[in-house]
Amino acid sequence: MKHFILILATGFGVGYSPVAPGTLGTLIAIPVYYFLSNISSPIYEITLIGFFFLSGWISENAEIFFGKKDDQRIVIDEIMGFLITMLWVPKTAILIVIGFFLFRFFDILKPFPIRRLEKKLKGGYGVVLDDVMAGIYANIVLRLIYLFI
Repeated sequence: MKHFILILATGFGVGYSPVAPGTLGTLIAIPVYYFLSNISSPIYEITLIGFFFLSGWISENAEIFFGKKDDQRIVIDEIMGFLITMLWVPKTAILIVIGFFLFRFFDILKPFPIRRLEKKLKGGYGVVLDDVMAGIYANIVLRLIYLFI
């Protein structure tokens, strides 16, 4: 079970990268999104809800294994955040690339109330919810960009 948790938590191992593990975790999210985006609505949304709960559980257990809160090796939260970024957005290469950069921008910047969420919530859901919020911000901006393209 430990290997299963660590494989998912680290995005199939990219979280172990000494350089930009969060960015690599977001890159891993692109093929995950591409695969999941073929699922029809509302099954896609239900899948995201299930993935949210799985991500929280995986993150909490990974924190225990790593012995550190929100360890940088945990990148399943970046995958979750990117999936939120791309929710209800047409699947085109340009929007995926823009979505990638928008998500990384909001995940790194952590505008209000993201940083507060990160500090207040404990455990795996605290790890995941800040990325969900970054994904929501990125989704809003991405949808506005799409409207004007």
